[in-house]
Amino acid sequence: MHAPGSLADLQSRYGTRHRWLMLTTVMIGSMAAIMSSTIMNVGIPGLSLHFGIGQEQAQWVSSSFMVAMTVSMLTTPWLLARFGYRTTYYGCMWLLMTAGIGGGLATDYNWVLVARVSEGLAAGVVQPIPAIIILRAFDNAEQGRANSFFGMGVVLAPAIGPSIGGILVDWMSWRSLFFMVIPFCLASLWMAKRYVPVTAPGGVSANHGKPTLDVGGLTLATVGTLCLLNGLVLLHSGQWVTSAWLIAGALLCIASFIGWQRLQAQRGGLPLMNLTLFSHRPFAMGTLVAFIYGIAMFGSTYLIPVYLQLGLGLSPSHVGTLMLPSGLLLALTIAVVGRYASTHPTHLFVSFGLSLLALSFALMVLVNLQTALWVLVALAILGRIGLGFILPSLNMGAMRSLHASLIPQGASAINFLRMLGGAAGVSLCGILLEWRLAVHGDTLGNTATSAARLAAFDDVFLMLAAVCAFALIAAWQIREPRVQRHDDTAP
Repeated sequence: MHAPGSLADLQSRYGTRHRWLMLTTVMIGSMAAIMSSTIMNVGIPGLSLHFGIGQEQAQWVSSSFMVAMTVSMLTTPWLLARFGYRTTYYGCMWLLMTAGIGGGLATDYNWVLVARVSEGLAAGVVQPIPAIIILRAFDNAEQGRANSFFGMGVVLAPAIGPSIGGILVDWMSWRSLFFMVIPFCLASLWMAKRYVPVTAPGGVSANHGKPTLDVGGLTLATVGTLCLLNGLVLLHSGQWVTSAWLIAGALLCIASFIGWQRLQAQRGGLPLMNLTLFSHRPFAMGTLVAFIYGIAMFGSTYLIPVYLQLGLGLSPSHVGTLMLPSGLLLALTIAVVGRYASTHPTHLFVSFGLSLLALSFALMVLVNLQTALWVLVALAILGRIGLGFILPSLNMGAMRSLHASLIPQGASAINFLRMLGGAAGVSLCGILLEWRLAVHGDTLGNTATSAARLAAFDDVFLMLAAVCAFALIAAWQIREPRVQRHDDTAP
């Protein structure tokens, strides 16, 4: 007899189907988490008008979420070891749903930020779990198919979400965007009770060894992230001295974090981030790519809805409709590429994807107020096809050579650095946009758009293209190891 809810119990009950049922469950939760991270961008202009805040302040609707999600990712390995898959995942879904309800009912901008931080905390813990399951529950031959299935499902939410969200914003208000995660959370909670094991990674009992959370490392990571983002914001506002101090503080926190992690490992403790991960070249280069393309991906996710609404004068529903075809093709690309990523060099897929993404940003400078809408759709499709090559390939190429015991930490670390890049990307896009608007003699406060405003947006798109081009250098170093690992892959 197996313990109820244990991995062995669920495997005996559902057979080989269990790993797919488990993956489907966490996929639905990830859809809710990703939707909550991107869909609010459609409502930022309306939310700004409702609370009477400027663009610089409004960007914290996205940035606060990103900061919380980035930092909380580091806690996933500890939470899984301490409480097991089911309790950790269950708690995150409840927090995400509660925050969605609270944000939708908020009457003060500060409460909106509290809701966004809470959503980010839940989303951050959830994000690394699917990668852990895929790399531990599926053998090498099935990992491509599992990545394909998971990736296709996950991108459908942000693909369809902005379209539905744009319509909801036009019909109701930005508040409706918070409520969209509720059905996903409810479905995921129902499935988690049936298909997600109570055990920790590796099939061992939760609380195994009662690991303690690396509070020192978590504090340094949190303070460093906040210092970095606030320093970037103040840099734009002209507070050079304060900004320099904050950025210096961020660098000091990074150095202190590295030193603290080494000390924890020497003492036999459980560091928040195992630095031996970076001794593996594919993983080290993969994390660098993840950080750089995180800047481009999340920065553009924030920038494009603002560009389409305030630059080209389109309605939120038009924005959502324009983004729908590219989102659907992204899902199709992931489905196809994911199947080949198991048997083909992943660094080639990542490099090709980054090239397409850079090209799509660079071509945005050709858009003007007279450009046909189909051109915007085509450019969005080009960029999303690029993402479709990157998303299923990067994690697999970076982590496939890792020992099974390092996979939870590896998944946490690569997602942390990707989201850190994303948080910085949102801030950099907002800062650079405001700066270039001032240079070109315009502000987003003006009701009418102009060629000068589009020129400011063009400058930001060129920055994103340059970032993607730079990532190609690291992407080429993600090569498949000569000897594949043959570890126990049980989750």
